[in-house]
Order: sequence, then C-alpha cells, then structure tokens
Amino acid sequence: MANVRVAVRVRPLSKRETKEGGRIIVEVDGKVAKIRNLKVDNRPDAFGDSREKVVAFGFDYCYCSVNPEDPQYASQDMVFQDLGTEVLSGAAKGYNICLFAYGQTGSGKTYTMLGTPGLFIREEDSAPLPSSCRIKVSFLEIYNERVRDLLKQSDQKKSYTLRVREHPEMGPYVQGEPLWSWRSETKLNSGKCWISNNKWKRQSCPHRQAILENNLPSEIASKINLVDLAGSERADPSYCKDRITEGANINKSLVTLGIVISTLAQNSQAFSSCQSLSSAASDGGDSGIPSSPSGTSSGAGPSRKQSYIPYRDSVLTWLLKDSLGGNSKTIMVATVSPSHTCYSETMSTLRYASNAKHIINKPRVNEDANIKLIRELREEIGRLKAMLLSFELTNYSPLNEEKDENLKELILQNELKVGVLGGLSYALHHLGSRSHLPPLFLSHGCSLVRTERLYLV
Repeated sequence: MANVRVAVRVRPLSKRETKEGGRIIVEVDGKVAKIRNLKVDNRPDAFGDSREKVVAFGFDYCYCSVNPEDPQYASQDMVFQDLGTEVLSGAAKGYNICLFAYGQTGSGKTYTMLGTPGLFIREEDSAPLPSSCRIKVSFLEIYNERVRDLLKQSDQKKSYTLRVREHPEMGPYVQGEPLWSWRSETKLNSGKCWISNNKWKRQSCPHRQAILENNLPSEIASKINLVDLAGSERADPSYCKDRITEGANINKSLVTLGIVISTLAQNSQAFSSCQSLSSAASDGGDSGIPSSPSGTSSGAGPSRKQSYIPYRDSVLTWLLKDSLGGNSKTIMVATVSPSHTCYSETMSTLRYASNAKHIINKPRVNEDANIKLIRELREEIGRLKAMLLSFELTNYSPLNEEKDENLKELILQNELKVGVLGGLSYALHHLGSRSHLPPLFLSHGCSLVRTERLYLV
C-alpha cells in the first residue's frame, strides 16, 4: 500500500495581481506551505475570531516559483527531477502511475504540465525506450460528460461518440479509443481546441493517453496518467445559457472528484484507526486490559464499514478509478496563487491537497501470467542445461545415461511450453487490440486528463 504523494507549487504574481497591489501571503519553508490571513493579521484585537493568522500545511514536496532570482526558486526542470523521474522509474518497474494537477484557474496547472516544456513533454522525451518499442498516442477530450478524439479531423458535433467501459481486470477504458503513432509534440498540440466568446477564451479540455507498446508481448505492463484538472470560477449571470450548462457539467466532474477523494481519505483514516485500536487491544490483552471482540472500543470507535465510492458519477472519476484508491502510485500537484486576493481559493486548494494525502492506493507490479511463466520456464531450461553439461563433464558412467535422457526430456518439454505460451500471448495481444479492449501486454503508457472550467454558484 502507498499513500498519495502531494506536491504544492506557488506561482509568481500575475500582471493583474501586481496591478491590483496583490500582497504575497503564501510562503514555503522546506516541505511546509504557510498561508497568512491578512484580515485576521491586521486586526489589533482578534478576540472572538476563531480563524488563525497563519495556517501551515505539510506536504511531500513544496515548490516556490514566485521569484526567479531566489536561490530556492523551483524551475520546470527541478519539478521534473523530483516528480518526473519518480514517474518514469515507477513505470519502468511495472507500476501504474498517475500525476494530476489541481488548482484554481490561472494558478499554473497547464504550465506545470505542458509549460516550456512541462512534465508531459519531458516524460516523453526522457522515457528510456528499447528499440523494439513503438509509441502510440491517443488524445481525447472530456467535455460535457462526453468523450471525443481530438486528433481525428471530424465534425465537432458528431465526434463525441466514444464511450467509457470497464474491463473486469484491466479497469476502466475508452471503447474504440484510437491510437496514433507518436512523431512529435506538434501532432499532439494540433489537437488543442480554442473556443472564443465575448468574455474569455477557453482552452478545451482533453484527455490524452500515450502508450509505449512493445512489438512483441511484454512481461511488465504499466500506464502513466498525466491529469490537468479544470480551475474554479464563479458563474457570471451575463454568460449565455450554454456556458452555464457547460459549467454545471464541469462542476459535476470536479465535485464528484472532491467527493471521491474525501470519501477515500475518510475510509483510509477509518481503516488506520481500526488497525491502531486492534493493535492496542491485542497489546492490552497481554496486560489485562479488556478489549471488545471487534477490536474497537465499546464506545464510539471507528466503524470498519467502508463508505461507497461514487466513481461512476462522472466520466472523469470513472477513468481515474485505478488512480484513486486502486492499482496505481499517485502524485498530486496542487498549484496556488500567492496573492491575498486569492486567499479563499488558495486555502481551499491546500485543504483539498492535505485531504488527498490520506488516500491509500494499492499499487502492484503488473505482470502478465503467461509471460511470467515463460520467463520462469526459460530460467528452468537454463538450469537444466547447466545440470546436463555438468553431468557430461564429470560423469561418463553408463548409469548416468538415463539421467541425461531425463534432463533432455525436461528441457524439450519446457521449450515446447515456452513456444505455446508465447504464441498464445501474441494472439491474445492482437485480439485485444482489434476488439478495442485495453491492451493485455503493454510496456509503458501515459495519459493526461483535463476537464473544463468549474463554476461555483
């Protein structure tokens, strides 16, 4: 089991914030992010006000990108060295990895992920690929709870035809998800859509998935999800009805994500509390301290019953099911503004990130059973051949001829099994790709999910 790892990144003041006289209220001290409440701080007597002047949050990583001249300034390269290399090393070992960025609109999520360059492009450029691998990319958009392919040139209204399905073993996937050969970031960036209106320009919100697939079946399968979530902003009454409806759907995605994260955190904390109480009860049994049969106190101890996780309430959370509480190592990057004008949004993001730290995932190395058996059989063949050679070199007695024949027979049987399993795995691999099921044998993969903007009414 592994907890979700959380990183916080503080961006510089924007031109608008500087023009409005924005004051920096977020500080980074090692792995601690501190936020100051100026409304309380400026009061000579804050008697009766329960709010704290400074609230500190501890995380796995904290990056201050406010002042480029600061020796502690966190550049794109520094973020990649900490987070990107961790993603690549985990994927190389066969783990599913998810890295998602969360924060208010304009807090630096897309810059962190796509920047100059961001984590996504750096992951692709730095991925160690064997010569037998080829990269395939799918570039999808989740919009109004519908999914479409952004790399396919088709009619905008008729392109939202992809559906999310769930494989009993492989988890959620997009049915009929097209895979495109990876050439360069130019092809990928060509899938970005921009919608303009009289208020603001909105970059459409794609779900991208790049799969690095072996030409032949591979023993280890891993997938990287790179997620760029939407920001939050209040709905303006002057927006047209379509934009309000759009915002409601975006709100649904992020609210559902918040509920999923909150419920997972509560379940993880309840599970940890039950384990602690059970351990204390067992220790107390040796010292004469009575304990309840259930392992919890007879009073108001935490319940072992796990709350329901509403993954299917939105397309976004359904696609991220494995990344949140499932078979994945997950990293959250919370991006915040340092300005006092964004105090409420920044505080909300930090609390959200602090809550996500308590989520416990269950990552495991993804191995195909047939390919694993092939490896074990090959190791056994090597061991038997070594034994046979040893017998031939050290013993010339006719009594050993029977042993030699037995060893040769075992070697032949294992080699036949390797051939049969190899052909079966290769056939299943291509059958899965033709039937639009998730590939059974992958070497690596990466995906980025974005939803649209969020309106808070």
